[in-house]
Amino acid sequence: MNILKAIPKDHIRLTEITKKSKAYWGYSEEQMEKWNNNLTITIDYIETNPVFNLVDENQIVGYYSYFKLQDNQVKLDNLFILPEYIGKGFGSFLMNDFVERMRNEKCQKIILDSEPNAEKFYQKIGFTKIGEFETSIKNRFMPIMEMKL
Repeated sequence: MNILKAIPKDHIRLTEITKKSKAYWGYSEEQMEKWNNNLTITIDYIETNPVFNLVDENQIVGYYSYFKLQDNQVKLDNLFILPEYIGKGFGSFLMNDFVERMRNEKCQKIILDSEPNAEKFYQKIGFTKIGEFETSIKNRFMPIMEMKL
């Protein structure tokens, strides 16, 4: 496994990974269609934000992206892995790379909005829930989480 900086032409593959990973949690096709724009990774997004691919056997199988909130704070914007790689340590591998990258950049705090089904994953890595907000799905709440470095 390697982690490599994404290039603009990766946008199609990253969008595919994002949509398949989100659908893994059992959301309806109708809901997935409502989220289509939010789940699409564009060339501009890759050119504007740090995006890193997880490559296994010359295939992109996951990625993460982030942006700075302040000089010492970042927001993890995306972390997605193909469904067949979920639960096999690939997510932890990606997160460890991300956290180490943030430490090297002297970041003091990471914030993220967690997929509700992934909250326990982030807690295992060391994130704590600091709040939540209701999503477009009634009675579905997105945990807001942070990790202090």
